[in-house]
Amino acid sequence: MDKKKVELLSPAGDLERLKVTMLYGADAVYIGGQQYSLRANANNASIEDLREGCSFAHKLGKRVHLTLNIVFHNEDMDGVEQYIKDVVDAGIDAFIVSDPFIISYIKTNFPNVEVHLSTQNSTSNYETVNFFKNEGIDRVVLARELGKKDIKEIIDKTGVDIEVFIHGAMCTCFSGRCALSNYVTNRDANRGGCAQVCRFSFDTSEDKEFTMALKDMNMAEYIGELIDIGVRSFKVEGRMRSLYYLATVIGTYRNIIDDYYNKTLTPEKMKIYQHRLDRVANRETSTHCFNKEPDYTDQYYTGRSEVSNQDYLGQVIEYNKETKLVKFYERNYFEVGDNIELFTPAGDHIEFKVTKLYNEDMESMDVARHPDDIYYLYLDTDIEIPEYSMIKVVTQ
Repeated sequence: MDKKKVELLSPAGDLERLKVTMLYGADAVYIGGQQYSLRANANNASIEDLREGCSFAHKLGKRVHLTLNIVFHNEDMDGVEQYIKDVVDAGIDAFIVSDPFIISYIKTNFPNVEVHLSTQNSTSNYETVNFFKNEGIDRVVLARELGKKDIKEIIDKTGVDIEVFIHGAMCTCFSGRCALSNYVTNRDANRGGCAQVCRFSFDTSEDKEFTMALKDMNMAEYIGELIDIGVRSFKVEGRMRSLYYLATVIGTYRNIIDDYYNKTLTPEKMKIYQHRLDRVANRETSTHCFNKEPDYTDQYYTGRSEVSNQDYLGQVIEYNKETKLVKFYERNYFEVGDNIELFTPAGDHIEFKVTKLYNEDMESMDVARHPDDIYYLYLDTDIEIPEYSMIKVVTQ
């Protein structure tokens, strides 16, 4: 990563997501190991996965950050020191931590590995940042409840590398410090067991549905402002999201960031980028605290509709330049005659009409209708179409 340029930090729920998001432009990923992570329901990474992922990342000049950010109880301390040594030996570049002892232990025993203060610490003022700076913290992931003025003041008064969330789901409780999950389902969100109770629908005495879920975050329009005030890392939420979602979101923010630095981010381009981000998820979005105190427009109070748009049609396995056939896993229904779009990790977007479609036995088909089956479609292009290119509906 270019040190003068802001870091684009992607979630990675497993080794495959780690590789794909880096191919689509992430400068670094954050990933959970099989212990001490706040996403216990993600696949997460074994020590061998971490070793392979770090090797993959380092060959590209990129970084791997490991989440070690649960609220530690007594029983969690058994084996944690050996685990830290094992993941350091695997090659990770940074820990994301909230426990003071863990911070001190890593800085004392592994000074060459960075320690980043997790958003779980709910850091929202410059004095706290300076306190942890004196404890050796290399970076602070700020609370998600801060506005532009607050973020800038912290940067100006501390000089610490600051990381902020720019996209994805928001926790209804303050920066993830949730008691709802434990209370309602006996699953401790602060130890990796979040049941997403804030997205439940509750009955009321008036026979109306009540929800408390926040809309997703989308800071695409304010990337330039965040760069200008000195933010060092842009974090995308979503370790359990699909490959298609991550490829779209990371690829789009890569375009926005690069265009901003190159002074080529036009209103026309921004409209296209925003449209891609709006289509890839099924929840409404907001900038939440960045510009104002949040209000009812940033939250779902009386129910919501989250209907999948089924834009995602397939994931490329390979492209044969001689036969001009794209081999892919099908994800959603489409048919011969449809206009579709293929996009690649390099940022190429190709729109074309489906003229020929074949099943895995090379029998001619009119329709692709069975998710996860392998199909082939005809595409005459000289553009490189590698594995993990994505096929989608044309929506603009």
